[in-house]
Amino acid sequence: MVDTMVSFRTASAAPPKLRVLVVSESFLPQINGVTNSVRRVLEHLSAEGHDAELVAPTGPESYAGFPVTRARGANLPFYPDFRLGLETRRRLRAVMQRFRPDVVHIASPATLGYQAAKAAAELGIPTVAIYQTDLVGFAERYDVPGGCRAAAALTRKIHVQVDRTLAPSTASLDQLSALHVPGVHRWPRGVDLASFHPRFRDAGLRRRLGDGRLLVGYVGRLAAEKELDLLAHLHGDPRFALVIVGGGPEDERLRALLPQAHFLGLLHGEELSRAYASLDVFVHTGRYETYCQSAQEALASAVPVVAPRSGGPIDVVADRYNGFLYEPGDGRELAGHVDRLVRDPALRTVMGAAALRAVQDRSWQRVNELLVRHYREAIAARSYALAG
Repeated sequence: MVDTMVSFRTASAAPPKLRVLVVSESFLPQINGVTNSVRRVLEHLSAEGHDAELVAPTGPESYAGFPVTRARGANLPFYPDFRLGLETRRRLRAVMQRFRPDVVHIASPATLGYQAAKAAAELGIPTVAIYQTDLVGFAERYDVPGGCRAAAALTRKIHVQVDRTLAPSTASLDQLSALHVPGVHRWPRGVDLASFHPRFRDAGLRRRLGDGRLLVGYVGRLAAEKELDLLAHLHGDPRFALVIVGGGPEDERLRALLPQAHFLGLLHGEELSRAYASLDVFVHTGRYETYCQSAQEALASAVPVVAPRSGGPIDVVADRYNGFLYEPGDGRELAGHVDRLVRDPALRTVMGAAALRAVQDRSWQRVNELLVRHYREAIAARSYALAG
């Protein structure tokens, strides 16, 4: 009886709170998928009573009540608004020895993440790496000499030394499998179902931008890897206004390429919610997305999505159910799917309703609860290995 009572108490006891060191290649004021997911993770850890610290090349002094430690870094010459972490392993090891984390969360690891993984391994701290940036695709798009081979080697070098790698999509799982990376698990991205919702559809904004026409739009970074030149296949169609939300190094060039488009710049909060929900069709052009969070936010806003049949969108968009997938780089096929949605209001309505249904189980709360389970499993596996 005593043994039974002890077992019952152990099973019913709340799991201990965790100390999590988050190391990210990107953070505020940069706005991108890595930054946004790190913000959501820190907010969840704070709300659930865990303790955390962030190490990143940029950022405020604190976020979600947790301190932010600035890592050394440098700007990329071909991408000047992106700061690359170049912190030494010695300094990262000192941060870990001071904070004493139960687990190190490495977000979208590259140079900073590599050093963090090495430092944690030296100290015997479990590590969970989040695969979120396709470094190989990035090098390919920017035509870095020898970049693809180097990026593949770096990706493998990073992920073979962590305890667990979390990838957001089946395409990412396949890519890491081809690199012979072990211990890979699927961890999708959540969506804020309160902030992205069709109730934010704004008749005034639609009149201002469309003047009675439909709105077809893109939301995301304006950068070469997004292949936004494909939007030229939609430019100038009198049936709809082309709307572009976001900023980045390609901003000026794209404004010259698409002079009739409405460029709204970076939007946040309710302004961003209204922009999404006021669209009739959302388009995405880049083939190198490991997940494609912007497409998911459009779906949550009940907007059908047209995206490449590549990378993350394959999992996010159900082809011919809540949108269409097209051959990557094929502007004519992209325009054909947009044309079909523009011509058929009933199809837009049906796909919009399907879009909203598709994301109801993808809240950040559920996704981050799964993340914490991955933390605990990585910690337990390390403890078991040491005990054995």
